[in-house]
Amino acid sequence: MALGHLQAAAHLLYGRPMAVLSLNRFRKVRLLVTGLRRRWLEWRHGLVIGPDCSLSLTARIFTGRQGGVVVGAETLIAFKTLIDARDLVTGEVRPIRIGSRCFIGGGSTIMPGITIGDGSIIAAGAVVCDDVPAGSIVGGVPARVIRSDIAVVRHGRLASAAQNQARHSAMLAAERAAAKR
Repeated sequence: MALGHLQAAAHLLYGRPMAVLSLNRFRKVRLLVTGLRRRWLEWRHGLVIGPDCSLSLTARIFTGRQGGVVVGAETLIAFKTLIDARDLVTGEVRPIRIGSRCFIGGGSTIMPGITIGDGSIIAAGAVVCDDVPAGSIVGGVPARVIRSDIAVVRHGRLASAAQNQARHSAMLAAERAAAKR
């Protein structure tokens, strides 16, 4: 439904025009809060995190010591993810390495001592018990390789999805230009 249709529907329902508000007005606050949390995790817990990483506020990361968890550049860690480098049976810290341009899906669990290769995608709810090869998609409990040799862009997004979005955006721009004529 187009924005104009939403405003017209609101006018009919409420008898007056109603502004459709965007959550983008809270973007600066969100960036401030996530930036502070990132700095706190680096300083207090010893998380090593690469540049341009996105870390959900509800992700739980237990490093155990300085450098216990290392996250590569341009990686996205989604909501309610558990990353724990502490082996609760032996009491030792087994470092976790997450490569660059990875996506860690919501609700997934990364067990101690795991290495996730560059450009990998971890499906939502997956429990990763073994190392993940670079350029693969894993999912399930325990996580298994679903697909290999994938190409990803920033934050673990599939390259084909980025190409489709670019094509769609170009098509919409052409339609808008044609409508203005």
